[in-house]
Amino acid sequence: MAEQRRRRRILLLLLVILLCRVASVLPNSEVEALQAFMGGFEAGNPAFQSWDQSMLNPCTWFHVTCGQGNLVIRLDLGNQSLSGVLKPDIWKLQALQSLELYGNNITGKIPTELGRLANLQTLDLYLNKFTGGIPYELGNLSMLSNLDLSHNNLSGIIPTNGSFSRFTPISFTDNPNTFKNSSESNNSATTTSSGGRSSASSIATIAGGAAAGAAMLFAAPIVVFVWWWRRKRRDQFFDLLDEETPEVHLGQLRRFTLRELQVATDNFSPSNLLGRGGFGKVYKGRLLDGSLIAIKKLNEDRNGTGERQFLMEVEIISMAVHQNLLRLQGYCMTPTERLLVCPYMENKSLETRLRECSDSQPSLDWPTRRKIALGSARGLSYLHEGCNPKIIHRDVKAANILLDEKLEAVVGDFGLARIMDYKVSHVVTGVMGTLGHIPMEYLTAGRTSDKTDVFGYGIMLFELISGQRGFDLVGLANEENARVHDWVKKLFEEDRLQTLIDPSLQEIYEDREQGVREEVRLLVQIALLCTQESAPNRPRMSTVVTMLEGDGIAEHWDSWQRKTMVQASLKVGQHDSEAQNDSVTNLPPDIMSGPR
Repeated sequence: MAEQRRRRRILLLLLVILLCRVASVLPNSEVEALQAFMGGFEAGNPAFQSWDQSMLNPCTWFHVTCGQGNLVIRLDLGNQSLSGVLKPDIWKLQALQSLELYGNNITGKIPTELGRLANLQTLDLYLNKFTGGIPYELGNLSMLSNLDLSHNNLSGIIPTNGSFSRFTPISFTDNPNTFKNSSESNNSATTTSSGGRSSASSIATIAGGAAAGAAMLFAAPIVVFVWWWRRKRRDQFFDLLDEETPEVHLGQLRRFTLRELQVATDNFSPSNLLGRGGFGKVYKGRLLDGSLIAIKKLNEDRNGTGERQFLMEVEIISMAVHQNLLRLQGYCMTPTERLLVCPYMENKSLETRLRECSDSQPSLDWPTRRKIALGSARGLSYLHEGCNPKIIHRDVKAANILLDEKLEAVVGDFGLARIMDYKVSHVVTGVMGTLGHIPMEYLTAGRTSDKTDVFGYGIMLFELISGQRGFDLVGLANEENARVHDWVKKLFEEDRLQTLIDPSLQEIYEDREQGVREEVRLLVQIALLCTQESAPNRPRMSTVVTMLEGDGIAEHWDSWQRKTMVQASLKVGQHDSEAQNDSVTNLPPDIMSGPR
């Protein structure tokens, strides 16, 4: 009986692991709906730069806000130069509360499927090029409280059912072919015979025209001002007096005024946009003294979490001071804005340099890649062992390794970082990050620790060697029905690493006299040690630094190999034992019962 219970527990455990693995690769309906939505617009728009379908959920995508259960509650894509049509798939975002697409170049009809968004409270399609009628189904949105369909090319009758009755005519203005009811669509002017007009009616007509002209002359400046204000109000920044800003003390960091940062970035011009992340945009700026800076402008705070997120990131960057960690120069904080000011990284990110080569920025050579591996390891080691309490980055990947003017590695983007006490082995949090960089213990159980960063660092080494993103490596490994770790280990053991290595390094890799082949193999060994499935078996980042400096890698590799062999032999012994038990169990009843 005990043996049967043990088997059942093993089977149950295997089933749970299988379900977790399957769940980890199942498509996310929210991601699918957003990808379909994005497909309606012209490709290459920077607004969708961070919309990566490899992410576990879309909550870190720019312009996307999530609520409970990682469900999308807001899409804010106003003034983003979108061209295309609004796909009806948007209705699948059933938790959506706000859809803001104002100030774009969207054409086609307003999908009737929007009427199925039961939780929608705001629908802002102002200043686009929508055509056709206003869907009658929108009147079914009982929670809709903000509606703006003005300044489009809509036609037909404005429905009066349901929620439509709550909105003022301004919600529909400047749609020249829409009418409040059918009687307004009829031509109310009646014609008379040319000879039957009296002079009195002619005078009245002239007087009326003059009055109307005078009224229009008076009203024109007001109309122009209101139109200009409606367009500018969305992106307007305001300088605020110090007494109006929240009381916050951030040590000796410089506090910039909003006007300083506006001037430095040409009022946050799109031409100065460096990139987008899950929590905000990053702009290039130049201060009055000529120094270059990077300004991270956090997303607008709609859920009351922005200030906490801002202070967390400031605290983490402020307490972690190291040459291989992003340094914070200052901040700007107003009741409506949260901005971080950091040094400008001339060579952008490792991912950018690996994937975008030019005459001015050629492909990274092998010594530079080796230097980047060591520098980023030192930065992470300091986070884990040089800070008290220690800091877990939680999103280690090539995109978050920045490169300064000397191509030195600087670990950046602490938007997902967490502070952890040394006495605690791990913490359980919501799963955030990028698919391919997340270890199994974090993906399935939310258990994160410094070994989470070690795993991410190992995948980053594979990116550094191959020039490919972690998600792409997952795809290559899946073709062999294997994890990235197991796939690379097989290539290593079969001496087929040329399959993995960046094409730009192939020639120097094949030249045995330069010694690069052996250095690549050593770096692959370190990456394999870092990406073991068992978190306790992964080395600490300080150990990784030591191995990169040329000390101890052989010992750690041999130890891991011996441990792997022992585990394999135990599995074989367990299998033989179970097979023997099965053979005994299947003996005839008279043998099982023994002598009579």
